[in-house]
Amino acid sequence: MTLAEPEAPSHTSAEPTKLGRKRDHTRDPEILQCAVDVLAEEGYDGMTIEMVAARAKAGKATLYRRWASKSELVIDAVACMKKGDTDPRKLPDTGTLRGDLVAMIKPHSIEDGEKKLKVMTGLASLLARSPELADAVNAAIVDPRAKVNRLFFERAIARGEIPADCDVDTLSMVSPSMTAYRTLILKKSVDRPFLISLIDGVILPAVGLRAPAAV
Repeated sequence: MTLAEPEAPSHTSAEPTKLGRKRDHTRDPEILQCAVDVLAEEGYDGMTIEMVAARAKAGKATLYRRWASKSELVIDAVACMKKGDTDPRKLPDTGTLRGDLVAMIKPHSIEDGEKKLKVMTGLASLLARSPELADAVNAAIVDPRAKVNRLFFERAIARGEIPADCDVDTLSMVSPSMTAYRTLILKKSVDRPFLISLIDGVILPAVGLRAPAAV
């Protein structure tokens, strides 16, 4: 009885796996900026993905392939607002706390800040039931400015301008909180005179400094 020759292994290569079409994300920043604009104008409840697609001149299907729901789009859009540059090398360094705070008051900064607060207003109906969105809003709107303020207070402490036991964490939240209250509750604009009055009438006295005499 003879044994059968073992079957030679097949060398036929498997068919290459076909890859799907790579998703193009190059327009994402533009689409997210359009989402922020629509959100500021319409609020979350009034906003639709169709509105964002029209503003971005993109197909509705393009947005739905990238974001399965309006809430996902909004979370990414809010996250993209986090543009505040907190690099100490790029921030004002005038040698005084007041000088640094005043130097941050620029027309573009005021306009950008008001837009962010309008976005926060538009999200009011969703924030309470969406902790993930609340975290994104805090990171994009509140934290960047508070971080800048904290740096200015720490500099002032380091040069002996203000006491070392100042409550830096609380003080750094004063201007973001007051501007939010003025915009969201009082429905008033945030302008340079208001911000100067906040610096001279609230922040400086809180750290034991006096504002310069009016000329």
